Amino acid sequence: MNKKFLATTFTLTGSIIGAGILGLPYVFAQSGLLIGLFWLIALGAIMIFMNLTLGEITLRTKGKHQLAGYAEKYLGKKGKRAMFFIVIFGIYSALLAYLVGEGNSFARLIPFNVPPVVFGIIFWVILTLMLRKGMKELKKIETWGVIGIIGIVLAIFIQYVFTLDISNLATINQANFFTPIGVVLFALLGFTSIPELRIEIKGQEKLFKRAVIIGTVIPIILYILFSIIFIGKFGITVNEVATLSLGPFVTILGIFTMLTSFLVLSFSLHDMFKYDLKTSNKVNFFFTSLVPLILYILAEQFDFTSFSTILGIGGTVSGGLTGIMILLMARKAKAKTRSKNKEPEIKMPINWFIVIILSLVFIAAIVLQLSR
Repeated sequence: MNKKFLATTFTLTGSIIGAGILGLPYVFAQSGLLIGLFWLIALGAIMIFMNLTLGEITLRTKGKHQLAGYAEKYLGKKGKRAMFFIVIFGIYSALLAYLVGEGNSFARLIPFNVPPVVFGIIFWVILTLMLRKGMKELKKIETWGVIGIIGIVLAIFIQYVFTLDISNLATINQANFFTPIGVVLFALLGFTSIPELRIEIKGQEKLFKRAVIIGTVIPIILYILFSIIFIGKFGITVNEVATLSLGPFVTILGIFTMLTSFLVLSFSLHDMFKYDLKTSNKVNFFFTSLVPLILYILAEQFDFTSFSTILGIGGTVSGGLTGIMILLMARKAKAKTRSKNKEPEIKMPINWFIVIILSLVFIAAIVLQLSR
């Protein structure tokens, strides 16, 4: 197996599989598993298309950029500012969710009467130190972290698949048909890692498309297996952070998933300030590491730590608006680079019909989530 291809694929998989997987069983239980799987597959297909579209943009563009940099190149200064704030909102929502989830997970795992916020802060310290290792070390952590996630999910599935209550899997609640959208979108987001993949796969761009597709499909398959187990076993009583419904071993799954995504998103945030805003190392450290910690402490202080709420709002608002911006950038990128550069290794069909339809889907998701 090509090591660079494997590392690139698992970087995307690891950035996608984060806190979202832990929230899926809870929202699927509210709507019914079949409705949840419908949204997972439908939105999963859209996100594969979007990831490939962003991949094409990176291949058509010279130099190192993050999303805000691509937006400036193809949508101007206003596009850059809009993308910057959209992505920042999404990344901070994700990092906040990871800190909340890790604090709760460690508090359940370690038998001491210590508030979850203390464990969340300890986790933040450890991850901040790990971030200093850089992209080279990230590849090793990402690959083994994703292998660990896959192994644990498969082990859970094998252990519990024959003990499930089938009636829990057949429940449908049409009144909550739209409930899963926000968490599903959050669970599928990996936009900010695509520029990192472009750097990782350099020299082997012909494998980029396959890495993006496989890196997105792996999480969808794992989400299906994971949701079947927890809903089949616990039904409507499943915990908002699903792994807390089972014992200590399974809680490790949550720790692994959030750790890998925390690293990838933090690197993406760092690169956005470094490459797109040209800020100093001190400024980078403040916004990449200190701001998430401040938000976490404030959220705990004011009791705004509903796991599924953070996931839903972060997924629809950031994911939806970023998706719309990517569609607009793709149109401009094709027109601007068609005669200048060689044909990219990824070419996606982008016309105004596709742009309008997918934009309406993203807008509808945002409206439905915020109106709940």
